[in-house]
Amino acid sequence: MDPLHSLTQRRTIRRFEPEPLRAGDLERLIEAARRAPTDASAQLYSILRVTDPKLRRELARLAGGQAQVTDAAEFFVPLADVYRLERLLAHRGKEMAHWPRTGLHFALVDATLAGAQLAAAAEALGYGICWIGGLLNHPREVAQLLELPPGVVPVSGLAVGVPAEDPPLRPRLPEALVVHIDRYHPYAPADLDAAYAAMAPASRRGDWLFVLERYFAAGGAMEDRDPAYGRLLAQQGFVADWPPEAAASLEAAGLPAASLGEAFEAVLDSGWRGALFGREEEGYSVWLERETAAERGEGTSPGEALARAVPKAD
Repeated sequence: MDPLHSLTQRRTIRRFEPEPLRAGDLERLIEAARRAPTDASAQLYSILRVTDPKLRRELARLAGGQAQVTDAAEFFVPLADVYRLERLLAHRGKEMAHWPRTGLHFALVDATLAGAQLAAAAEALGYGICWIGGLLNHPREVAQLLELPPGVVPVSGLAVGVPAEDPPLRPRLPEALVVHIDRYHPYAPADLDAAYAAMAPASRRGDWLFVLERYFAAGGAMEDRDPAYGRLLAQQGFVADWPPEAAASLEAAGLPAASLGEAFEAVLDSGWRGALFGREEEGYSVWLERETAAERGEGTSPGEALARAVPKAD
């Protein structure tokens, strides 16, 4: 058999037989995930295996009622994870540097590589897999349900089991549209028409635009997901200008925000007419002004100072 058969002929399986994995295969899948590439040996990921039926049912509900979560033999949640690294440094008396954006990037890459390697190993062993992006419909609820500590966010879900269907291969974009040589090349109208033609079978209507519009155009699913995902990143410490404590404090005041910019917008929309930020000897300060009132907050960052001013005002 072609050694690349399981990769070049892979399909998403959405119906599974009520059978467990063969003896020893779970360990082989986990080992495959553990051998995934990682930058600087940091391994900024974790694999959460969900075995509790009740927990699986709740995750399926949060993902939009996807039966694969409960029906597959195994369900995993790859996690972007810098929490363990912070604990490892602290264990030897070192403090983690402040690098939330880079940390998120490499943690997402590590988690994706580990999850993809687990999935590829499962398919090589004859199992079916289904990625569950719907977990990000309610990312904060998922994080709470799985009791994720700061520095950890879910990347996706991964169902693995014995296939109960044999679906055809799904279409993919032509090689010429996804492979660039030496430099990124622009797309001519003919290239874009070729993309729509190649991907037409992806929609029952025969029009790929229907799928793209549903998920990615203005008013689509990704736009709906983005605010909650942004607030989860802030809560877990991955937003450089918006400390988790500040995000939680402002949300408690009824002004949820995923960044300092969003926080400032929320404060102005709530009735304050302006904010004056200042540099203090040991941090920052902010004055919030209304027509007849003003409040002051202090903190080690502008975001913290703003958040401390708002609860006083309400």
